[in-house]
Amino acid sequence: MNFKRRAVAAAAVIAVAGAGLVTVQATAEATQPVRSQPKDCPTLTVTKGWYGDNKAGLQKMIDTYGRCGEGRDKSKRGAKPVAVFDWDNTVIKNDVGDATMYWLLRNSKIRTPHDGDWHSTSRYLTDPAAEALAKACPATGATLPTRRDTDCADQIASVYGEGTTTGGDPAFAGYDHRRMEPQYAWLAQLTRGWSTRQVKDFAAAARKENLAAPVGTEQRVGTGTFTGWVRYYDQQRDLIRTLQKAGFDVYVVSASPEPVAEVWAKSAGVDARHTIGIRNTTARGKLTAHLKGCGTVRDGADSMITYIDGKRCWINQEIYGVRGAAAEKVQPAARRQVFAAGDSDTDISFLRDATALRLVLNRNKNEIMCRAYDNGDRRWLVNPMFIEPKGKLAKPYPCATTGYTERDGKQGPVRRADGSVIPEQTDTVHGP
Repeated sequence: MNFKRRAVAAAAVIAVAGAGLVTVQATAEATQPVRSQPKDCPTLTVTKGWYGDNKAGLQKMIDTYGRCGEGRDKSKRGAKPVAVFDWDNTVIKNDVGDATMYWLLRNSKIRTPHDGDWHSTSRYLTDPAAEALAKACPATGATLPTRRDTDCADQIASVYGEGTTTGGDPAFAGYDHRRMEPQYAWLAQLTRGWSTRQVKDFAAAARKENLAAPVGTEQRVGTGTFTGWVRYYDQQRDLIRTLQKAGFDVYVVSASPEPVAEVWAKSAGVDARHTIGIRNTTARGKLTAHLKGCGTVRDGADSMITYIDGKRCWINQEIYGVRGAAAEKVQPAARRQVFAAGDSDTDISFLRDATALRLVLNRNKNEIMCRAYDNGDRRWLVNPMFIEPKGKLAKPYPCATTGYTERDGKQGPVRRADGSVIPEQTDTVHGP
């Protein structure tokens, strides 16, 4: 397309302003070229569920950085702008890791630990938890009979879901709370002994059940009842599809096991090459109870997963090819995602790294909502959940006191990049 200029003008500056809307500012001294958008520029088609100007802001970002825009860095020799989505409760309602764990328990697909030693399933498992699991789940065969043995099923479900034994003892200890969540990692570690293909088959069976179940369905696992349904968000499928049509490289980065995330992400148009989750090491074609490392963390150290700062590391390593200690650090803007979407404190580091917009679904999580509402650089969008949105939080978020979780698990104030403390924030974007 040819454009005529009446004078040489200063370059337009792409900025993020107002409530996160991408705008273009230009000097007034010269006449700017008139540029019409091609008719085939991708546009978002789902309007229902978007709060305020969020859809317009997202569309402007797509128009600016996508193939029809001028915000794309042409010097990067064809490199595509990157968009990164968390998965659970960001692209879908509810949790695919939970859905898979409960399917494994109901179908007796968890293998008995080596020599009946539950410490072999996680280096962070406490002695009381290992003892409680050994008592409830005696080693009687290759797999545990959790379909009929409710004591065993209840103990595993409690350690996984609550982080405590059924007796109330802490199940995990001694980990970095900004890199690791042993409860999440434990699901991947309990797939030990199966092949990646078999785990995908298990996840596919759980997916089929949870998509077929009516909204609100509960399932019985052991003697407990748990959420038994999952739904894709139409709005996020539409956003992913539009970003891809606009030339973005779209990735999913999840704290669920990677084979599980791959099964679900496929139906949102994200293939396995663009899906990053918790990765097991393998031996003789089978998954082990150890995990792949990132940055300075070696394979088998089991101390960093796709969780908070770990998500940053895995994005830098797997998407941008950054290795070693550098992968654990914030990269220059040219080597960071343009857009990111998440719903929880587990997503905060990779959201903060996004250079244009950060979309947050409000699930009343402290740190992420403190930063999104503070919106210091005007690049945050907050939206209620698209299905069963949460109502207004009764009290302000405790940003100035306990909104941030330190590496040792202690809680403190949420701080901006300059070290100043974010004041408490009132919940303003919520469901009815």
